Amino acid sequence: MKATAKDKHISLTPILHPWIQQLLHDKDLLAETVKQENSPVNIQSVLPFRENIAEYQTIFERYGLKHKIYFARKANKCLTFAKVAAAAGEGVDTASLKEMQQCLEAGISGDHLILTAAIKNIPLLELAVQHHVTIIIDNMDEYESLDSIVRANEVPATISIRVGGFLMEDEKIPTRFGFSLTEAYRILTEQIKDHPFLAFNGLHFHLNGYSIDQRAAAIVQCIDLIDKLAAEGISCQQLDIGGGYLVNYLERKEEWITFHQELKRAVLGQRSALTYQNDPLGMTLINGQLYGEPTVYPYHNEQAKGIFLEQILTSQAVPYDKPIHELIQARNLTLCIEPGRSLLDQAGITVARIVFRKQDTEGNLLVGLEMNRTQMKSSSADFLLDPIHITHQSTEQQEAVSGYLVGGYCLEQEFLLKRKIQFATYPQVGDLIVFPNTAGYMMHFFESQAHQFALASNVFCNENLHMDKHDGD
Repeated sequence: MKATAKDKHISLTPILHPWIQQLLHDKDLLAETVKQENSPVNIQSVLPFRENIAEYQTIFERYGLKHKIYFARKANKCLTFAKVAAAAGEGVDTASLKEMQQCLEAGISGDHLILTAAIKNIPLLELAVQHHVTIIIDNMDEYESLDSIVRANEVPATISIRVGGFLMEDEKIPTRFGFSLTEAYRILTEQIKDHPFLAFNGLHFHLNGYSIDQRAAAIVQCIDLIDKLAAEGISCQQLDIGGGYLVNYLERKEEWITFHQELKRAVLGQRSALTYQNDPLGMTLINGQLYGEPTVYPYHNEQAKGIFLEQILTSQAVPYDKPIHELIQARNLTLCIEPGRSLLDQAGITVARIVFRKQDTEGNLLVGLEMNRTQMKSSSADFLLDPIHITHQSTEQQEAVSGYLVGGYCLEQEFLLKRKIQFATYPQVGDLIVFPNTAGYMMHFFESQAHQFALASNVFCNENLHMDKHDGD
């Protein structure tokens, strides 16, 4: 469809931490960093990370709760963040043998680590036992493997039990992880209560999605189980409610609302496309009718980070007629959380160099970057923040142009962003594109070395804008 006067560009303006704003103003430093490290490069800062930890600590202190914040290291592979979390008196959630080994080698003690790996093989379990890392047991095969290790070596191990299948409005919340509450009660009373080597310290859950009500319901059902266990003489010291704490990426709510409205109009053919080949970003169009919603992260949120946690804690616990934080405090529980994305909010950017401009067969401007799509990818159907174009050319008296960012893999689908991007001036070879706020899940979670491309370098920017190499992956 031909663009009309109403088909103007839809901006999605990112929030930028002061350290990022300061760095963006130093074009020469950015260019020199990319030259030294090659493109792309992940530039990160521990300052926002510390601020985010402090925000959660403040909420726990406000409600007088014992707590432990375990940084979900899978969200970013840089060991620096794990060390900062431990230095702040918190811990690290490890999800693989290498993650755990690196944390231990960095001097983080085992009692500051937990093991939540989806697959826990014998070497991983043995390392956790050796270093007194709390192991989150997800299924009976894991339990039996751990049981055989501790009995064979006559050594103790500390465990938590992962539970799932909570009820919400009489409907079970689906999950592939954990034991049902009934199964957890059985295994704890029949097999773990009198185990000579396994010490039970609490319950753990992690819910998919971002529902406060679901988390509140899950906590209440865990409290019920904790009380039943106490009646059997089984003490629960902690309740771990996992991660999934929302982040707010965008400055303006109205831009987020407008984008969704206009994307639907575009897919229905009521305006020009917002995405390459009018990609619906997860929606389905059947006989002129749109079904579903875009399968994208909710990039604008008014209930982010500490606010999200506080709303969980202040939710009324039915049928106790008390807020959840009072139930936790009354049982002297340590409340544990495992944030990843939210601790990394504003902690990193990804910078890449432009290497070509061209048109595809439909006349679309394609801007090729020296990176590939796995180096800036998450489970969201698209990364819905405006990238920042860094150029030394003047933008005065130049018309804005729109196009798409593409990467280095030899695939038709190799688009870094599916959304059409507007440039203030025509991009030049050697210009830089900055993707903001990528430290959480974007820069590392799916990165690959197909075509034998090198992985992106990771550097840390200190308060004086000095760049330090990352201290190991």
